[in-house]
Amino acid sequence: MATIGRNKAIADLKFARVGGLLAWLSWLFVHLIFLVGLRNRQLVLFQWTWSYLTFGRGARLIYGNFRSSLEARALQMTNDT
Repeated sequence: MATIGRNKAIADLKFARVGGLLAWLSWLFVHLIFLVGLRNRQLVLFQWTWSYLTFGRGARLIYGNFRSSLEARALQMTNDT
């Protein structure tokens, strides 16, 4: 199972291949089921619902100037030799 975007996912199960909204809802359900404790499930469901309704972005985004970090790494490698 993998999410692709908002309301889109793919699921390749032993008995079926599913895509789209149904796979996305299945992904949500499976991830909620594997959480330990009812309170954790309710909290995560509330957070996901709030993010979905408010178009909230995830907290674990990687951003920045990728090229400058590559240039810094290349410069460091040339200084090491």
